[in-house]
Amino acid sequence: MTHVDFAVVGGGIIGCTIARELALRAPHASVLVLEQDAVGSGASRRSAGLHFPRGATERVRRMAGYSQAYYRALLDADPALPIHPVPLLVVSDRAAVDQVEAAYLDEAGLSRVDALPDWLPPLSDETAAWTGEGCQYADVGALTRALARSLRPRTSFREGVFVASLDRVASGYELGFSTGERVTAGSVVLAPGPWLAAPAWRERLAPLGARVKKVVALHIEVPPAAEDGVVVFHDEDAFLLPLHEQRRWLFSYTSQVWDVDPDRLTGSVCAADLADAREVLFARAPRLAGSARSGRVFCDAYSANREPLVRALDEEGRLVFAGAANGSGYRLAPAIAAEAAHLLRRAVENVSDQGGQQ
Repeated sequence: MTHVDFAVVGGGIIGCTIARELALRAPHASVLVLEQDAVGSGASRRSAGLHFPRGATERVRRMAGYSQAYYRALLDADPALPIHPVPLLVVSDRAAVDQVEAAYLDEAGLSRVDALPDWLPPLSDETAAWTGEGCQYADVGALTRALARSLRPRTSFREGVFVASLDRVASGYELGFSTGERVTAGSVVLAPGPWLAAPAWRERLAPLGARVKKVVALHIEVPPAAEDGVVVFHDEDAFLLPLHEQRRWLFSYTSQVWDVDPDRLTGSVCAADLADAREVLFARAPRLAGSARSGRVFCDAYSANREPLVRALDEEGRLVFAGAANGSGYRLAPAIAAEAAHLLRRAVENVSDQGGQQ
């Protein structure tokens, strides 16, 4: 039976970033990434891929700052990566001014403005706006595949392989695959995205209290101007993202449809999704509302306190869950990976000292 030092279950942006972190911290370790479909094909492929330098809590702000520096370094090392910096504009009610200014990092350089672009309603006595920097968006599926490509062949991948069982054994954990293969791993990281209810780990994750919520973004078939950046509507927790290379906008709003099954979602926008999104658009960007007729639908795992969950699931710290990123999997993936690797630090140190498999 094959044995590896680390198995990462989930080949999305979080899983591949964790695999990269483990490979960097323990260069001699054997790392296996398991993905039930293709790398970057689940929530990552459907992600809006927006990073903005903000967080509702101190921990999320730290994570956002760490991830911002991480992605900047990736792009500096390889300018061909599908990461695109964009300007930032934040709009909110005046009652939320203090909340906005507390949420954004110093690196955002928020600066109050007195006017909005002419395609948005003008500011009133009840609204406020800021410009800033530090935003970027990515083709998350393509970026995930690029990360996986950079890890091969040192890191092994099994795509189209479902993890059917996960059992504790003396050497760590034994994983049984849909192919009939069985592998043991010294340590395992579960990064399943919204697939919290998979039989192999459903009972282990239930105490975490995470839930799966629908995520909807509309395509607005209006070309953005070259100078247009992301527009964040703070009070609605929504944003307009100019996809310059696609010559259209993406509008993401907060759906309130909970406890969905990722395997049952069709990926199609329904009438209720369209109505909910248009309600926000008519209030904040009415000129674009009539052009919002299609989009993308999926889901993500959400934690009770809206901070990502990175937790050891056993006393020995050999089994770690990393996820429930609340729709911010891309934005916070590097920081989630660093926290997961930190939890596994003893295993990482042991592998590094021994120069290979445990």
